[in-house]
Amino acid sequence: MNPQAHPKPIDDFGLWLAGFTQPTVLVELAALAICVGLAWVISGALRKALRMEDDRKSVLFGRRLIDGAMFPLLLLLLAYVARAIVIAFMPLAAFKVAIPVLVALVVIRVGVKVLQAAFTTAPWVKALERTISWVAWAAMVLWVSGLLPVVLAEMDDISWKLGSSTLSLRTLVEGFITAGAVMILALWVSSAIESRLLRTATGGDLSMRKAVSNATRALLLFVGLIIALTSVGIDLTALSVFSGAIGVGVGFGLQKLASNYVSGFVILAERRLRIGDNVKVDSFEGRILDINTRYSVIRSPAGRESIVPNELMVINRVENFTGALTRVWQTSVVSVAYDSDVEQVSGLLLKAVDEQAAALKEPAPQASLSAFGADGLEFTVGYWINSGDGAEQLKLRSAINRAILQALRENGIEIPYPQRVLHTVSSPAEAGRTDSAAPLPPVAD
Repeated sequence: MNPQAHPKPIDDFGLWLAGFTQPTVLVELAALAICVGLAWVISGALRKALRMEDDRKSVLFGRRLIDGAMFPLLLLLLAYVARAIVIAFMPLAAFKVAIPVLVALVVIRVGVKVLQAAFTTAPWVKALERTISWVAWAAMVLWVSGLLPVVLAEMDDISWKLGSSTLSLRTLVEGFITAGAVMILALWVSSAIESRLLRTATGGDLSMRKAVSNATRALLLFVGLIIALTSVGIDLTALSVFSGAIGVGVGFGLQKLASNYVSGFVILAERRLRIGDNVKVDSFEGRILDINTRYSVIRSPAGRESIVPNELMVINRVENFTGALTRVWQTSVVSVAYDSDVEQVSGLLLKAVDEQAAALKEPAPQASLSAFGADGLEFTVGYWINSGDGAEQLKLRSAINRAILQALRENGIEIPYPQRVLHTVSSPAEAGRTDSAAPLPPVAD
């Protein structure tokens, strides 16, 4: 390649450097400083007006004023306005650097914040954030130095045929950038919708809004993928037969995965199992923390979490201890001695339940003589409580049992220990040996 083939960008870069020695640069810097101040004031006012003081998941507003994308977006807009005003009176130098830097900053900030909002715990997000930063800053350097048109022209010369279409390296890179922008925009919109829907939702309302959120994200990502493929230059009609053949093969291999996704939408749509319900699935009992498109998260009272594929919650038997009711029936069983006063014991049991504020007064608790045990009379006291997690139920049961134990001891009512009677039977041979060994009675004179 002839080094003199593209002299114009190098000459423009030299003129741009020479422009920084002119006194007019101070005017440009003053205009940029005014833009920074205005962007700071407007961002702060919008943040207070929208009550986004510390919303770390927000794309436009972060923990601090400069964390979100709103500040660089406003600064870029104001810089374009100031540039249009200044260029009418003097040649530009500082704005030729400021505009590309602000564009790169907006791209980085929006991309990073959207990925953080959409994928909060994904380990690959950090690597993708660094990739976006490197690409944006590299494009900025090429733009400022005037080498970007040269690089694009060289990339345009590298081309190949793909079926009836001709693709160049420039088209492919631009297509990937467009695809990334479309996907980030789709994730941004879906994350905003999800945050809006789930902000104040609870119970069954939360499950329904979660279903709408998942469906919206899937639809936006699908549309974004179609637009991305079209922007790269791939003819989707030419891929119809090929994609159909691949779809059949992938369908057999990923049928379990597809079944879990469909089951997730079925669970959220039917609303028989909702976020916050206490359930028992495959001998694991706990509260449903989240219902995703592929799996559900259930946490036991002991703090253990189980990742349950949604298909298991559709095809298997699931016990829902919450269901459509807002109350749960709970019982305690106690044994007393057979000589105890039945009416007195029943009254003490009901009193122990009434002392607990968490036990509902309506419907009223019940105490019954439920069985004649081997060691004493068995009483069962039952009561209704508001549905809660296993830890709350266990805490209330313990409080009632302690109150029952204290009341029985104060009134002298015995809680019998288990008693067993053992009968030993000797064989005839052992009986003969025992008789022969016995001492003879004394003989009278």
